[in-house]
Amino acid sequence: MSIGFETDERVADIARRTTEFVRDVVLPEEQACEGNVHDGPEPLRRRLQEAARAAGVFAPHVGVEWGGLGLDLCGQAVVFEAAGYSLLGPLALNCAAPDEGNTHLLEVVATEEQKERYLRPLAAGEVRSCFAMTEPAPGAGSDPRALATTATRTGDGWRLDGRKWFISGADGAGFAICMARTSGVPGDAGGATMFLVGADNPGMKVVRNIDTLDQGLFGGHSEVVFDRCEVGDGAVLGEVDQGFAYAQVRLGPARMTHCMRWLGVARRAQDIALERAADRSAFGRPLAELGMVQQLLADSEIDIETSRAVLLRACWELDQGRSAAQHTSIAKTYVSEAVNRVVDRAVQVCGALGISGDAPLSRLYREVRPFRIYDGPSETHRWAIAKRAVRAARERRAAR
Repeated sequence: MSIGFETDERVADIARRTTEFVRDVVLPEEQACEGNVHDGPEPLRRRLQEAARAAGVFAPHVGVEWGGLGLDLCGQAVVFEAAGYSLLGPLALNCAAPDEGNTHLLEVVATEEQKERYLRPLAAGEVRSCFAMTEPAPGAGSDPRALATTATRTGDGWRLDGRKWFISGADGAGFAICMARTSGVPGDAGGATMFLVGADNPGMKVVRNIDTLDQGLFGGHSEVVFDRCEVGDGAVLGEVDQGFAYAQVRLGPARMTHCMRWLGVARRAQDIALERAADRSAFGRPLAELGMVQQLLADSEIDIETSRAVLLRACWELDQGRSAAQHTSIAKTYVSEAVNRVVDRAVQVCGALGISGDAPLSRLYREVRPFRIYDGPSETHRWAIAKRAVRAARERRAAR
């Protein structure tokens, strides 16, 4: 197996233009709104996305036939990190969650008719979307098998009934991809189906927006109720009872794109810490010459570089068409925790400045903490990693 760390010239050019775009256009917008876009300000989103189109960096992940740049995951890793340097960078490039993951899911699973109706406007930034799987306890969360929302067969379609919770981007979304149980009972490993539900469906309602620690997710996080929500057979995404399998199509790559974007945040926090350490003096010398500060800076460099390495390994496997379940879990766990460590160290290096509103670190700190929970908490991934490792060890022993 050959290993190369060179970045493709086209990818490097897109990343360079993304870096310049984020610096010149996006960061000033983030500063103006203090990174708070939970109320979903549409003029801001459209302004940023038009600017991204003009800069030639819009939709780097979307297939060329749908108007994107068609980068594979290894290419996305470079560009998304550059976009993630600002909390609003992914929004500007139309590669923010949940739309980025939904775009990929639709490209892989949707029918041609569904692609024209849902994928094309989503890829173009004409609408937003949400992915409605998480439910209030005891429903689906870290354990998706607890899925309680039901889809009941009717004469000419399906009726969805259930309550979803913490649905990112639901407020203002043009449509939802709703996971509902079409067979079995909560706790069963199968029996889930995905449904495409338009925002104009009277049976789907956003009942409240949840107050959360983070504020940088466009449209925030909402509670959504499906109450006798009627949809036709054409709303079924993929095959009936195969929803959990299709979720893996979305979740593996989406976990990696989360890592890419948050690495941009870590890089920004480290840059702030490095500048502060070089400029600020204490005890007769620059902070950068004090051993304990040096350790903080060095450990963050190690975390960032290690994160890139585990991320690229997982992306390479996914690009090869492999499941990459073990390596995506490893990457998600390591990167989510490393990003938190990097931002925390940057706050420590900057001292009082770090926790003030005069620097963006307190804003970044607030945003990265939920990453250890989103798309599977670290504890769930560690459990899965250990199970796979033990199973592999048993298989090796049995083969001797």
